[in-house]
Amino acid sequence: MKSKVICVIMGGGRGSRLYPLTLQRCKPAVPLAGKYRLVDIPISNCLNSGLNQIYLLSQFNTASLHRHIQESYKFDPFGGGFVDILSAEQTQTDEHWYQGTSDAVRQNRHHFSAGEDDLFLILSGDQLYRMDFRGIIDQHRRTEADVTISAKPVPAAEVDQFGIMRVEDDLSIAEFVEKPTDRKIIDSLALSEKLMATMKEPSGGKYCLASMGIYVFNQRVLFDALDNVHADDFGKEVIPGLLGKVGLYSFIFDDYWEDIGTVRAFFETNLNLTEANPPFDFFDSDHPIYSRARYLPASKLNRCHIDQAIVADGCSLTAVKLKRCVVGVRSIVCEGTTLENVILFGQDNIETEEDKQRNSDYDVPNLGIGTNCRIENAIIDKNARIGNNVQLSPEGKPDLFEKGDVVVRDNILIVGKDAIIPDNTII
Repeated sequence: MKSKVICVIMGGGRGSRLYPLTLQRCKPAVPLAGKYRLVDIPISNCLNSGLNQIYLLSQFNTASLHRHIQESYKFDPFGGGFVDILSAEQTQTDEHWYQGTSDAVRQNRHHFSAGEDDLFLILSGDQLYRMDFRGIIDQHRRTEADVTISAKPVPAAEVDQFGIMRVEDDLSIAEFVEKPTDRKIIDSLALSEKLMATMKEPSGGKYCLASMGIYVFNQRVLFDALDNVHADDFGKEVIPGLLGKVGLYSFIFDDYWEDIGTVRAFFETNLNLTEANPPFDFFDSDHPIYSRARYLPASKLNRCHIDQAIVADGCSLTAVKLKRCVVGVRSIVCEGTTLENVILFGQDNIETEEDKQRNSDYDVPNLGIGTNCRIENAIIDKNARIGNNVQLSPEGKPDLFEKGDVVVRDNILIVGKDAIIPDNTII
């Protein structure tokens, strides 16, 4: 009988590089492409690969993530499928929070009910890619590997951003170097001509293999490694510690993959989706990305001028100009407003006329964006209330500029969740 594959998605740490988007939510719960969450990507890849036993390890600001998972992923009682959330917890034997990725797995291994022949697929919760995991699992079994690491070919000029591995022609891993900068070392890590010939993406110049943070472990090897209580992180400690001791192999993935770890990466990745032929295709019906079913009406677009945009369900836009924008669910944008390079996360509900009258009585803007506003190079978090005649731009602002509910980071202006921006504000 085939061994089962247990999928473990890492919920991430504090998400400090994505602040303030992670001020009230963890990284996997950050909205993506108008209607999804980051966590929908690894879960959908698992389900599309025929893998339905999925654990999600979380620790910081988990309420939004829990609600999304509970409302999105429901399985029939006969298929054995589940998405279980395992949050950090204090026990009689351990009172510590997760100290790293491998420590999170260590603290939860009693929940997995894993047999000796089972495999663990370890995934990140903040990446955008489409992968059929059956490929890496089949190679893992075929090579009789103990650990297989998915790796992305990257130009040699960019390796200082990644953990790089040197592999032999049989894909066995011979060396790891974290963010190398020495030119001689980088040259020694370059892919051989034989491996270059097997890939479709690289064209010209030297390429190296960067770890994607996706691992397949044999149960025994994983649990033995977790017995080392001083190794708390897979990439920095566990994997380098196994080099030369067990069979480590690389699985080469030469398709689109983006690590969404910073505000700038998140911003550009989302806006790139508005292109006519985006690098990641959400329209692939053979490999759908799943998310919560909201049963919203179709969006209303009245007298709008739109140049490159994604508009999710339940929106109402009247006489607005959009250029390279992602508009999230239930977004309201009023007449005369111009948005350029803007991501709107949308709203959790739609206000009634009574709500709007109450807002007026207290001089509070309605949910959404008011009339005659101009906003550029910005992320507007959920449930923001932006009044009339507001101008927002990061131009000329220093990094980590902060004024009320507005923060500038990576030269991107961010309006925080539940923010209130009064009429005539100029930032």
